Amino acid sequence: MGRIFEVRKHAMFARWDRMAKQFTRIGKEIAIAVKAGGPDPGTNPALRRCFQNAKSVNMPKDRVEAAIKRASGKEMDNFEEILYEGYAPHGVAVLVETATDNHVRTVANIKSHFNKGNGAMGTSGSVSFQFKKMGVFKLKNEGLNPDELELELIDFGLEEMGESTNDNGEDVFVIRCAFNDFGNMQKALEEKNLNPISAEVEWIPSSVVELGEEQVQDVLKLVDRLEQDDDVQKVFHNLK
Repeated sequence: MGRIFEVRKHAMFARWDRMAKQFTRIGKEIAIAVKAGGPDPGTNPALRRCFQNAKSVNMPKDRVEAAIKRASGKEMDNFEEILYEGYAPHGVAVLVETATDNHVRTVANIKSHFNKGNGAMGTSGSVSFQFKKMGVFKLKNEGLNPDELELELIDFGLEEMGESTNDNGEDVFVIRCAFNDFGNMQKALEEKNLNPISAEVEWIPSSVVELGEEQVQDVLKLVDRLEQDDDVQKVFHNLK
């Protein structure tokens, strides 16, 4: 009984840690969006995207409002978005998106994570050519006709559409477009009264690396180490 309790407690703390990390990430995204386009979501598409993503991870409304207020104040945090590149063990390509107020600290930490995870940090452009930057929208699979939706969205930059399952076990439509068409796609979905569960910019690998189970764990340990860093927003890789 005690063992079961410990396992459940560990899982609960892991969920809390993951949720806290998601809230911090979105808080930084809100700060960046407000700085770039102001605090009014009606005229700031990037901020509307933040709202969608906050809702997808159950971020409380008061925390979202506090983040906007803080970002609008005189003492707002100035975050710089920097992309780092490198290799995990076994030749797996890794991209690390960060939002930092101290790039000297961040680059030192990222390099340390790669080294301790038996990887190697690369230079700008050493890995990113293996990925394509895309807009990724996820919609609830409720009463949507995929064939009709595909035809309606092609003119707005739709490149890929498929079905998947999200972290909550729900069936969702996944829509991908080129990064430059992100705004067009977001506007098209809004005009059709389709509210995405999430709207993200992701780096999609052009090809993937398939490894054995032990090798996969080597890679995931480094990915986890990177994701735990406070300055890291997202980590992408080409591991299958």
